[in-house]
Amino acid sequence: METASLNPTDVSRLKWRCRRGLLENDLFVERFFRRYEQTLTIRQVEGLQALMDLADNDLLDLLLVRKEPEGELDRPEVRDVLAQMRQPG
Repeated sequence: METASLNPTDVSRLKWRCRRGLLENDLFVERFFRRYEQTLTIRQVEGLQALMDLADNDLLDLLLVRKEPEGELDRPEVRDVLAQMRQPG
């Protein structure tokens, strides 16, 4: 899998972009970065960015498995990142 060529500034920007209004979402995002920050792939970045375009409550519904991705969001990279974010701590 292709590794993203993210320098520390890119990673910092991505983390800032992923900050959410709901603490619950932030906890999922922080855990994702703790696990994958050092090995982020371009595919993971694309999936993460698609999820971050969602409203907080829609994202939380996906993270808590109340819903599954639909429509344009139903893409392999989104499903992969979502599965990684759903993994228990």
